[in-house]
Amino acid sequence: MSEGEATRVVRVVVADDQAVVREGIVMLLGLLPGVEVVGAARDGEEAVAVTGELAPDVVLMDLRMPRCDGVEATRRIRDRHPGTEVVVLTTYADDDSLFPALRAGARGYLTKDAGGEEIVRALRDVTDGRAGLSPSVQRRLLEQLLGRNGGTDRTDRAGGTDRTDRAGGTDRTDRTGGAERTGGTERSESAEGAEVFGGPVVPGAEGLTERETEVLVLVADGLSNQEIAGRLRISTATVKTHINNLFAKTGVRDRAQAVRYAYQHGLVRAPGRRVT
Repeated sequence: MSEGEATRVVRVVVADDQAVVREGIVMLLGLLPGVEVVGAARDGEEAVAVTGELAPDVVLMDLRMPRCDGVEATRRIRDRHPGTEVVVLTTYADDDSLFPALRAGARGYLTKDAGGEEIVRALRDVTDGRAGLSPSVQRRLLEQLLGRNGGTDRTDRAGGTDRTDRAGGTDRTDRTGGAERTGGTERSESAEGAEVFGGPVVPGAEGLTERETEVLVLVADGLSNQEIAGRLRISTATVKTHINNLFAKTGVRDRAQAVRYAYQHGLVRAPGRRVT
C-alpha cells in the first residue's frame, strides 16, 4: 500500500437488515485502517436516503432486504448519486444474485466470508475506478463470458507465434516458435479441472518467470493471495511482489484483467474443456 493509500480514508455506509450482522460489519470496519463508517441503514430505502444525506464514497450493500432490496437500492444510488460506489456484501453468490447487482451498477461484489483485508481492498479498488470483485466472482464472470461466446474463441498473437482455436467444444493450441505444449509433456491439472500450461518462461506471455506463471494460474483459478501463499508455501508479501511483477509485464491493471489474460494466452482452460 502506497503512502497516499495509507492516508486516504474511504467513507462507508453499511446497509444490512439484520442488526447483529450490520453492527458486526460496522465494528469490523471500524478496526480497519483507512476506513470510516459514516452511517448505517436497515434496508434499501434507508440506504438510498442515508446516501443522499451523507454522500459516502461507498455503500456496502446487502442484497436481500425488506421494502427495497439491494439491487433496486443500488440502481437508485447509482442513478441519483453517481459519486457513490456500491460494493455488494452478501451471503449469496449465485447467478440470480450476482448479475442483477452488477447490471444495477455495483462496482464490487463480495460474499460475507470475506476477510477484512479483502473488504478494504475492494473498497479502495472501487474508489480508484477498478472492480472490487472476489476471486470466485471474477472466475464466474469469465466462465459466463466464455459460455456466451458459444465455445468459439480464436486468439492470434503478433507474429503468429501462438494461436488458439476453439470450435465446437474442441480446443487446439499451436505454438510455432518451437514450443508445443499439447502433447501432454507440459500439461498439468489445476484445481476444479482447469488445464494449466507451465514452464520456466511461457512463450508469448511477456517473459513471465515460472513462479510468476504459477501465481497467475492460481489467480485465474480464483485463489486469494493468502490461499496462493499457502499453496506455494511462500509469504503473502512474496505473492504480492509476484503479482505486481506480472501485472507490470502483462500490462493488466487488476485481477479481473489478469484472469482474462491467463485464459486468452492459453495458460488456463475453462473447466470441462479439454485439449485434443
